[in-house]
Amino acid sequence: MFPKKFLWGGATAANQCEGAYLEDGKGLDIQDVTPKGIVGPRTEVPTEDNMKLVAIDFYHRYKEDIKLLQRWGLRFSAVNCLEPHFPMGDEEQPNEKGLAFYDAVFDECHKYGIEPLVTISHYETPLHLSKRI
Repeated sequence: MFPKKFLWGGATAANQCEGAYLEDGKGLDIQDVTPKGIVGPRTEVPTEDNMKLVAIDFYHRYKEDIKLLQRWGLRFSAVNCLEPHFPMGDEEQPNEKGLAFYDAVFDECHKYGIEPLVTISHYETPLHLSKRI
């Protein structure tokens, strides 16, 4: 039996859920060119066999998905925020559409009493930045 104050939560990496890989100035990340993950080579450009390009389409379905989290009794969710905010990884100013998307995600979480926990990067370095290193 878990204590009454135990918090159930969940976490995903953006490449596992967001999709919309070229919308609203997002930019490419390393997951967009690794369709087989670490077991396959990088491709020069995103390819059709890369399921992460669409994933579960959280970018367009986040309201439905967050409502499900609430129905399951989850109280927090870890959210990755680097890549949509800084598509190249080295900009001086963030991508305003990326900020607006996550503002909407956070508002939706709060609507259902879910506390978003933010990670800076979870398994998806901006492609431009990875090529500079």
